[in-house]
Amino acid sequence: MDIRIIAVGKVKEPYLKKGIEEYINRIRTYYNIEIIEVQDERAPEGISKHAQDIIKAKEGEKIMRFKRAGAFSIALAIEGQPFNSENFAERISNLGEKGVESIDFIIGGSLGLHDSIINGADMLLSFSSFTFPHQLMRLILLDQIYIAYEKGSKGHENKNNR
Repeated sequence: MDIRIIAVGKVKEPYLKKGIEEYINRIRTYYNIEIIEVQDERAPEGISKHAQDIIKAKEGEKIMRFKRAGAFSIALAIEGQPFNSENFAERISNLGEKGVESIDFIIGGSLGLHDSIINGADMLLSFSSFTFPHQLMRLILLDQIYIAYEKGSKGHENKNNR
């Protein structure tokens, strides 16, 4: 399976970069995976809702340049479907069983994702009703992708041993 994470902005904190690199290396033994960073737009404090929408639209256009035709797209959004680790692993496994070869995960910037990205996604995924820094979400997502493979591979081993 090919996994692409399309994320707005760059990870700046060294500890997050190190954790992300560690998970990428773990996951690469099972999946093809890449992270695409698109430039975030400046969002000064206290900007209007209209200005926020303009910024999210610009970031959405950048995201769309990297979304792959035919890939199953999963946008991370607070209003998305919540999963626990087991349910998420099962969902990823089911996508593979249904012939999905590519998944694009989309992480917005500090203002979130534009409606065009939300409405165009095949699935909305919520990790929590909490708001997490978008840079930290990469690490959390990678952890869950890794866990999904681990749980999925053990499930396949158990099925094959019956």
